[in-house]
Amino acid sequence: MNFKKIVISLIFLLTISGLGSAQVQQFQISLLTCDPGEQIYSSFGHSGIRVLDLTSGRDMVFNYGTFDFGAPNFVLNFAGGRLDYYLSVSTYDRFMAEYEYFHRSVREQVLNLNEQQKIELIRFLENNYLPENRAYRYDFFFDNCATRVRDAISTVLGDQLIWHDERQEAVDKSFRELIDEMVYYMSWSDLGIDLALGSQLERDATPQEEQFLPKYMEQAFARAEIQGDGPTRPLVAESRVLLDFEKPEGSFGAVNPYWIFWVVAILFTAITFLGFRKKKLYIGFDVAFFGILGTVGLVIAFLWIYSLIPSTKWNWNILWAFPGHLVLAVALLRKTVKPWVLKYLLFALIMADAAVVFWILGWQSFHPSLIPLLLVLILRTNYLYYNLGKFKHIPK
Repeated sequence: MNFKKIVISLIFLLTISGLGSAQVQQFQISLLTCDPGEQIYSSFGHSGIRVLDLTSGRDMVFNYGTFDFGAPNFVLNFAGGRLDYYLSVSTYDRFMAEYEYFHRSVREQVLNLNEQQKIELIRFLENNYLPENRAYRYDFFFDNCATRVRDAISTVLGDQLIWHDERQEAVDKSFRELIDEMVYYMSWSDLGIDLALGSQLERDATPQEEQFLPKYMEQAFARAEIQGDGPTRPLVAESRVLLDFEKPEGSFGAVNPYWIFWVVAILFTAITFLGFRKKKLYIGFDVAFFGILGTVGLVIAFLWIYSLIPSTKWNWNILWAFPGHLVLAVALLRKTVKPWVLKYLLFALIMADAAVVFWILGWQSFHPSLIPLLLVLILRTNYLYYNLGKFKHIPK
C-alpha cells in the first residue's frame, strides 16, 4: 500500500513539474534561412530571426537586411561603402508571403535556448530596433544580414556557445570562390563583381568568415552546441522546411560575356590580319576598344580611392583596364600621332602582360570571360606599336 502511494505521489509530482515547464515555455526563437533570388541583391540568400510568443500568438521576424532604394545617392553610397542598412520588424506571415511570391525556399531552425537566454535575446533585438540603434553601416563580407544574426546569438550566449568551427571541407575556399558559388550563372553580375573587387578576395575565408553567406551560417548553427548551463545540447533543437520550391537549372543565358568577348576577339583578329595585308591600321576600332577599357579603369580607380570598402582596394584589373587608355583613345583620333603614344602603347603592353602574370601566379583571379579581351589588348598594342608610323593612319 505504501509502495502504491509512493508511485502515485511521484507521478503527481512529475505531472506538476511538466505542467510548470510547459507554462514557462513562452517564446520560441528560430533562425530563418532563405534561398537566393534572381536579382543580384538577393542572389546570396537571406537570414532572419523569428520570435514567436506561444502565449499570445504574436509572431514576428527581425530582419537586418532592410535598405532604402530611394535614399539619396543610393548607388554612390553603396559603391562607396557608405550605405546604411536597417533592422526592421514584420509579421511572420508578411515575411513569408514575400518568399512564397518569389518562389524562394525558406528553412527554419528552432533554437535550443533556455527561457532566460530567450528573454535576453529579445531584449537585445528590441534595443537594436530603437530608432537610434537600428541603422548600421553595411559591409557585405563582415557586417550583413547574416553576420548580424550570428553576432546577436553570440553576444547573448557568450562563451556558452561552441561553434565547432573545424574545417568541414578538405579544400579551403577564398572569398572570391564563395561568391562565385552564388553568382556563377549570373555571368554579367559575376563579371561586375570580379571587376569591382580586388586581390583581397583571394584570401581563404575561415569557417566563421564563411558565415557571411546565409547557407554557411545555417550549417554552422546545425553544428553548434550550448555548454555550461546544464547538460551540453545542440544549439538547434529542431529543423524544418517552411517553403520548398524546386531550384531552376543554372544557365548563362543567351547573351553572356563568354561568347560575346570571343566574338570581339575574332573580330579584332580579322581586322588585324586584314590591316596587315592592306597596310592599314583601322584606328576606329582601337578608339572604341581603348575608350571602353579606360572607362572601366576609371570606375576601378574610383572604387579603389573613394570607396570605404576594403575589398575594392588593390584591384589589379587596373593593369589592363587603365584610366590612361581614355587619353590614348583621344590621341589616336588625331591625324598626327605624338611621340609619347608609342611609349604609352609599350607601357600598355607591359601592363597587360603583367596582368596575365598576376593571374597565373594567383595574386588575383580575373573573370574567365576576360581572356579574349586580354588577348585583344596584347595583339592591338603590339600591332599599333610596330606599325603606327608605317601604315596608313585613318582616325575614323
